[in-house]
Amino acid sequence: MSTRRPNLQPKLGLASVRKEAQMQRALLFRPGLVPYTVALDWQRQLLARRVADRGLPDVLMLLEHPPVYTLGQGADLKYVLADPGEIELHRVERGGEVTYHGPGQIVGYPILDLHNHQRDLHWYLRTLEEVLSEVLVRFGIKAGRREGLTGVWVEERKLAAIGIKVSRWVTMHGFALNVNPDLSAFEAIVPCGLKAPVGSMAQFYPGVDLTTVESTVADCFARVFGLKFEQISALELRF
Repeated sequence: MSTRRPNLQPKLGLASVRKEAQMQRALLFRPGLVPYTVALDWQRQLLARRVADRGLPDVLMLLEHPPVYTLGQGADLKYVLADPGEIELHRVERGGEVTYHGPGQIVGYPILDLHNHQRDLHWYLRTLEEVLSEVLVRFGIKAGRREGLTGVWVEERKLAAIGIKVSRWVTMHGFALNVNPDLSAFEAIVPCGLKAPVGSMAQFYPGVDLTTVESTVADCFARVFGLKFEQISALELRF
């Protein structure tokens, strides 16, 4: 068990304090373990509402899924090594190739109106990477990017994957951060179509606590995107 403690509090100067006062209100939803199709339906509902009413606040869902594999809309089945009939597999509207979600992995689904941020998909992808890199740095894990690729890497291992969908500048789908999942589940696929090892935070920070990481993701996301979160329940989101 590691005796290290994560540095969960960023250093705030006067400019940061001033910026915090200008942050936009947003909603944070942390429902725990949720079947993939249920969360997908929630995303679609929230996106439709946001497109219809631009006055609604941004939403970030942070959750886990039971074991499931997903394909982007243009993904190639050749990267699925297991028999598709023996695993739960869904093709959805995000970009990217096949990936895995399961317990021990934090999945983030931002429903953001990019009119209130930047209408630039490259900026959005790089900003998601910045959020995840900052989370890892707070746990003493030096993270980086790979030129020409999307995601967050530590040494030769990919710790976070990103796949998005944007409709009328409102986002859905998002990112997955491997905290302490069963990495053997990735052996059924070629993750993201890349022949590169997948890693987890637990390999670099033994004993890492998923709930603490989830709270840190929310904090870093709010800081980087200029949001002030109000945590709510499913009842308040009217699912």
